[in-house]
Amino acid sequence: MSGAVADRGAAPGRSGRLDATRCSVTALVRGDSPVATAGPAQRWLLVEQPGPWGRDALTGSRFDQAVAARLSARARTEGVRVLLVRRPGDRLADSGRRWAYVDGRPGREGLWWSVRTDDADLVDAPWDGSVGERTDRPTYLVCTHGQHDACCALRGRPLARSMPAPDVWECSHLGGCRFATNVLVLPHGFAYGQVPGDGSDVVSAHARGEVALPWLRGRAGVALPAQAAQQAARERLGLLGVDDLPVRGSRRLAGNGTEDADDVERFEVVLGGADGDVVVRVESRPADEAAQLTCRALHPAHPRTWTALSVSPVR
Repeated sequence: MSGAVADRGAAPGRSGRLDATRCSVTALVRGDSPVATAGPAQRWLLVEQPGPWGRDALTGSRFDQAVAARLSARARTEGVRVLLVRRPGDRLADSGRRWAYVDGRPGREGLWWSVRTDDADLVDAPWDGSVGERTDRPTYLVCTHGQHDACCALRGRPLARSMPAPDVWECSHLGGCRFATNVLVLPHGFAYGQVPGDGSDVVSAHARGEVALPWLRGRAGVALPAQAAQQAARERLGLLGVDDLPVRGSRRLAGNGTEDADDVERFEVVLGGADGDVVVRVESRPADEAAQLTCRALHPAHPRTWTALSVSPVR
């Protein structure tokens, strides 16, 4: 197998071990919070592609390279994120040529599986839920993309093999590598980080139609201030349903000169509560300590941290 598609889970020149320098290990030691770190995507194209993935999963895999550029171009135009998926470990016998369109937008949630005859079929297929077999049970994607970051493979693969749910897939890069193990629950798009054990707590919560709050990064596609506000309101009010606390509105609050110089931002977010709206004020600022945010990072950076200032139900 060529180096372009080798997927052994370790960065060049380093052993495939979770040593003390790995980004996910140092993040746990620092106590980095995963709150409000879910990505911006709200729609996804899942492409089953067994075998190894390179750093760029689509072009570094066995997917038809003559088709890859056209598929990527269409996805960018339509605002759809392409993720490669494959069955983990002992589920490999279930591998095929499936693909799915996923819509995670509030009120439109759905996931539809189809089977392609040829990779080129994906370029012209409708991405709107009009084709394929709809599934209503949660689908779990576990990031195991070792060529993107070793932590994802070293932590993700064991979880994907053991997760007690019928529809579990390994997937390509989700983002937030230092929070490995990372899990995306579809179709709603709830992102989780630092998921412990076999992930049974996350699976049990979603079986009840709830989120697993201790490991929740946020809901993909929701603006970061609103993700932080939803987390704070869920903690304060105990509203854990996947559809609880929809975002009604958000505005940035004016700061003073010192805050602006320190890159401090404050927001007021209005959420829909069980008994009326909830107003949440949150603050974001760069962390005091610069850190290596991925195993491959060339320079340390200051991640932003979020703090809830107030949670006020409107009566």
